[in-house]
Amino acid sequence: MADRLNGYRILILETREEAQFSRLLAEQGADVLQCPMFTIHDAPDSAPVEAWIRRFIDKPCDDLVLMTGEGLRRLGKVAQRMNIEQAFIAAVGRARKFARGPKPGRALREIGLEPQVTTEKPTSEGIVEMLARVDLNGHRLGLQLYPDKDHSALIGAITAQGADVDTVLPYVYDAQAADTSIVTAIEEMAQSHIDAIALTSSGQVRRLIDVAQAHGCEARLREGLAQTPIASVGPVVSDELKSHGLRTDIYPANNAYFMKPLISAMAEALGKTAPRNAARASG
Repeated sequence: MADRLNGYRILILETREEAQFSRLLAEQGADVLQCPMFTIHDAPDSAPVEAWIRRFIDKPCDDLVLMTGEGLRRLGKVAQRMNIEQAFIAAVGRARKFARGPKPGRALREIGLEPQVTTEKPTSEGIVEMLARVDLNGHRLGLQLYPDKDHSALIGAITAQGADVDTVLPYVYDAQAADTSIVTAIEEMAQSHIDAIALTSSGQVRRLIDVAQAHGCEARLREGLAQTPIASVGPVVSDELKSHGLRTDIYPANNAYFMKPLISAMAEALGKTAPRNAARASG
C-alpha cells in the first residue's frame, strides 16, 4: 500500500521524536514539509540530573515511569559522561518500567530492555489510570518528566498511592530558533500550498498559536487552518484544538492513537480529492 499519499504535501511540526513520523509519511509517497517546533537541549544545570542518576543507582527504585523516549536517551548520555552508563542501565533493568506510549518503549529496546507496562493512552492521565491498577504503597518510584508541562497532578496522584516519588527533568526546549520556520509554514497553509497538517502532541497546537500571536499573524494562521485538513493523533490533541476554537478533520480509526493508524486515516481522507499541487497544475 505504498504511495497512498503520493503528491500530497503534509506539514508536520518536527522535533527529534517526529523523525519516524516523517519517514513513515515519506514511505507513503508524501511530500513532507518538516517545520522545527523547537530545539531540545540538555538541562542547563546538569547537577540535579547527575544526582538523580547516582541516587537511582545507589538507592534503587522499585518502579520507573518514563514519559518520553527522549528523556531516557538524555539520561543515558549523562550517565555515559559520568562513566556509569552500564550501572545505570543495570538499575533501569531491575526496576519495574512503565512507559507513556510507544516512544519510551523504543528507547528502552535501544539499551536491550523492555517496559513491563505501556499506557493504553499516551498521556499523563493514562499514566495515572495505569498506576492506579498496581500497588505502589511503600515503593520508591523514579519519574522522568518533560518540559513545559505542569506535572503536579501526576506527582500528587502517585504520592497518594503511598509511593516516594523521585523526579528528574533531563532536557529543556529552546523555541526561539524555530519561530521563523513556523511563520513560513503558517503562510504556506494560508496560500493553500499544504494538503494537510498532522499534529501528534498538544504542545504543537499551543506552539502554533503562541508563535502566531507573537508575530501578529494569528488571523493568517486561522485562515490557513480553515482551509487545511487537520489530522490529530488522539483525544489530547483534539481537545487542545477545540480549546482554541479549532476542529479535527482526520482521526485514527478504532481509538488507535499512533502514527501508522493516523497515516492510514490521512490516506483515506485525502485520497477523496486530488493533491492541491496537481489541482493547481491542471488549472
